[in-house]
Amino acid sequence: MTVRAVQVIAGADVIAYHSARHGRSIARSIAAEHLRADHIEEALIYPVTTESTDHPGGYRGALDEFYESAAARLAAHLDAGRTVAVISEGDPLFYGSYQHMHKRLAHRYPTEVIPGVTSVSAAAARLGKPLAEADEVLTILPGTLPEEELTARLASTDTAVVMKLGRTFPTVRRAMERSGRLPEAHYVERATMTGERTEKLADIDAETVPYFSVSVVPSRIADLPPGTATSTETATTAETATETATATATASEPSGPGEVVVVGTGPAGPLWLTPESRGALAAAEDLVGYTTYLDRVPLRPGQRRHASDNKVESERAELALDLARRGRRVAVVSGGDPGIFAMATAVLEVACQAPYRAIPVRVLPGVTAANAAAARAGAPLGHDYAVISLSDRLKPWEVIAERLHATAGADLALALYNPGSRSRTWQVGKARELLLEHRAPDTPVILARDIGGPEESVRTVHLADLDPHQVDMRTLLIVGSSQTQAVRRDNGTEVVWTPRRYPEG
Repeated sequence: MTVRAVQVIAGADVIAYHSARHGRSIARSIAAEHLRADHIEEALIYPVTTESTDHPGGYRGALDEFYESAAARLAAHLDAGRTVAVISEGDPLFYGSYQHMHKRLAHRYPTEVIPGVTSVSAAAARLGKPLAEADEVLTILPGTLPEEELTARLASTDTAVVMKLGRTFPTVRRAMERSGRLPEAHYVERATMTGERTEKLADIDAETVPYFSVSVVPSRIADLPPGTATSTETATTAETATETATATATASEPSGPGEVVVVGTGPAGPLWLTPESRGALAAAEDLVGYTTYLDRVPLRPGQRRHASDNKVESERAELALDLARRGRRVAVVSGGDPGIFAMATAVLEVACQAPYRAIPVRVLPGVTAANAAAARAGAPLGHDYAVISLSDRLKPWEVIAERLHATAGADLALALYNPGSRSRTWQVGKARELLLEHRAPDTPVILARDIGGPEESVRTVHLADLDPHQVDMRTLLIVGSSQTQAVRRDNGTEVVWTPRRYPEG
C-alpha cells in the first residue's frame, strides 16, 4: 500500500470493498491492519461472479443492478457528510471493481483516486525480470479474450502480461504455444500475498490456477549480455554467406533448434505487417534480406542483420539455411507477400537440396502489392484475375507474351508486377500492344506507385493512353477486364471496380 492510501483510510468514516458471496475480500485483507473499530464497513457483495443467473437482464443485467445499488449505498453516506474510502486491490482504475462506482459517483461528489501497485508490477518484481526495456512494447491482455485474438496479440508484441487466468488458463496456454511464446512465459499467483507461487507457465497444472494469477512474458532485451548491440553484416555471394554463417554461429551459443521463417512485410512499413510476421521478426536472432526491406524492420539489440543486394536470392537463402543449420532462429525478410515473386520460392528451392532438407522452414504471408494497390483504387480485382511479372530476367519474353495473350483472351483483370526498370524500358509498351488486341482502348488501367510509402500515387488512365515512361520498378499496373468500371463519385474521388457477376453468354 502507498503512504497516501494509508493516510486516506485513516481519515475515512466509511470503508467500502467488493467481494464475492463468500464475503472474503482481498482488498480488505490487505488493508486490515489500518482499519479501526469505529470504521463503518460497507461490504459490496457481488450477486454473481462467473456463475449463471436467472436475472431477466442476464449476467450483465444482474451486475448493472448491483452497481446501481452499491453506488446508492455509498451516496447515502456521502450525503450524510461522511468520507468514504473504497479500497481496491492493485490499482483502482486498472481492471478494478471501483471503476463502476467511479462512473456513477465521481461527477456528483469530490473524488480523489489513489493509484496502487498493479499485479503486473508486483509479478515482474517477484520474478525479478524487467517487463520492458529500450523500445520494447508491453501489451497487457485479459485472458477472457478469444484464443485467436490472444494468439495474434502475443505473437505481435515484445513483452506481455495476461491477466484473469483461472478458467481461461487452458486457452491462454494454447495461445502462448501457438504464438511461440510458451518457452518465455512465466506464471505468478497471488504476488506479494500469502500463497504466492511463481513457475514456468509450461509446468502449471490448469486445475490449480486461481483467478488472481497472471502470465508474464518478460523483456527479451533484459536477458542479453550487457552492452549487446545490433550488428549489421553484408553477404553477396555463396562463399561469403557460408563464412558469415560460421562466424555468426561461433559468436554465441545457439538458443535452441534452428529454423528459417520467411516473412512478408507488405508493400511498405509496419502498418502492413501482420501480427504473426511482427512476432517472427522480433523473435529472430538473425535477419537476412535485401537492404531496402531490412531497413523497414526496427533495430533490436542482440539481433544480427545480414543485408545483401536484390539480385542474390539464392545466396541469401543459403546464408539463412546455413545459419539455421547451426541452431539460429532466422527470419528472411521479403517485401509484399514472400510467396508472390519473392523470397519464399528461393528459400524452398535451396531448402530442398540435400544439406538443408531437415531444417524447418515456415512461410508467413504478407499483404502483396496487387492487393494493396487494388484497395487504394477501389476493387478492380473483385472478380477473377491473373498476376503476371513483366520481368524477363528469369523467363523469356516469349513466355510473358503468351501468358498476356491467354489471360487477356480469357477476359481476366491483370495485376502486372515488375513492369519496368532502368534496364527494361520497352516491356510496358509491348504489353500495351498485346492487350489492345483483346481489350477496348478505354479499358481502365491503374498505375499504383510506392503504395504505403512516402511517394504513394494512384492514377487511372485508359489502356490506349498508358505511357511507358510513367512506369518504373516501384509501379504496379492493374488492367481491368471488359467489365471493369471507373466511376467518379459525387465527392470527386474516382473508384475502379470489377463487378462480382459476369454477364451470361
